[in-house]
Amino acid sequence: MPSPYRALFDVPGTKAFAAAGLLGRMPLSMMGIGVVTMISQLTGRYGLAGALSATIALSAAVLGPQVSRLVDRHGQSRVLRPATLVALVAAAGLLLAAHFGWPDRVLFACAAGIGAVPSLGAMVRARWAALYRGTPRLHTAYSFESVMDEVCFVFGPIISIGLCTVWFPEAGPLLAAVFLAVGVCWLSALRATEPKPHPRERDGGGSALRSPGLKVLVATFVATGAIFGSVDVVTVAFADERGHKGAASVVLALYAAGSCVAGAVFGLLRLAGAPERRWLLGVAAMAVSMIPLLLVGNLPLLAVALFVSGLSIAPTMITTMSLIEEHVPRAQLTEGMTWVSTGLAVGVALGSSLAGSVIDAAGARAGYGVPVLSGAAAVVVGFLGYRRLRRPAAGRGGTVEQHSERQDERRERNMA
Repeated sequence: MPSPYRALFDVPGTKAFAAAGLLGRMPLSMMGIGVVTMISQLTGRYGLAGALSATIALSAAVLGPQVSRLVDRHGQSRVLRPATLVALVAAAGLLLAAHFGWPDRVLFACAAGIGAVPSLGAMVRARWAALYRGTPRLHTAYSFESVMDEVCFVFGPIISIGLCTVWFPEAGPLLAAVFLAVGVCWLSALRATEPKPHPRERDGGGSALRSPGLKVLVATFVATGAIFGSVDVVTVAFADERGHKGAASVVLALYAAGSCVAGAVFGLLRLAGAPERRWLLGVAAMAVSMIPLLLVGNLPLLAVALFVSGLSIAPTMITTMSLIEEHVPRAQLTEGMTWVSTGLAVGVALGSSLAGSVIDAAGARAGYGVPVLSGAAAVVVGFLGYRRLRRPAAGRGGTVEQHSERQDERRERNMA
């Protein structure tokens, strides 16, 4: 690793929670596509498969912020394991229901229960924030975590689809559940680096979504999630129309690889200026990078176009986490990060559904109009909410600037 990344792990325990977080995040990219592959193989009903995957995503969008709010109030060690147990029981029920051909309503009930899975990415980022808040290392830590997210999305779908098709249909979701169980048990056992909880009586209760800046970020990432969801569906259809459906996973892996490379480089930079400007530029870059997809005519060109498009993803996500630090109280940081993931999940469900309808009506190439329009919507929302992002939350007790001011005061007292 370059030295800024190596320096992150100088603090004891950081390697352990980073590894646990990576393992526990693998289901993020494995479960949905694994369920689609499993159901399509067992029943041949792609409509049912897609509906179950969307149910998991939307359930996570509803339940995820509530789980993270409990984590902020009571601590990771007390909340993660019970929430994960609910998700694992639901996953086991889904696998059994699919295997034995139980009624569809049982499948949907179990899929909804899987949404109780905690957002491991938010948990790990909250640990980094507790260690390095107010220092340049936090930017590097957020960059490292964005790279880990993309690693999951490069390898997770390939592993899940491969196991479902080569071994047995339930293998992909089953391994995702195992990763989740091991990752959560490992992470929740690491008490030394766990952020301090903030009970209701000290933060006054309420949701982190009361923050005007967070509302802008979440709304923008609904449109951004629609980009991701539609690109996945349209790319599979595009490859299928050209007789190379199996190549879709490789093309989409290059999309994630572009983000991975950009995130690694971005973490080495020390950029001056307001983060909200970089964020808006990143959102605009994502939108513009969708336009060439309308012009490609073969898979090699599509792979190149998606790799270039991916270069703007991780830097935008990294800057988003920095903005959450400014606009959300420290006592609600985990919940705030999860709300952004919720916006993405809702957008993915909407984008994939809309893209499927366009493909059925006009073909795969026309389907790339969905991410183009979604990108334009993200830019519009970002511009309309830009003023809110320029005003960090004052007196909320959790911003980077306030923490830095307190550190400076302590240094001055020590010097005196």
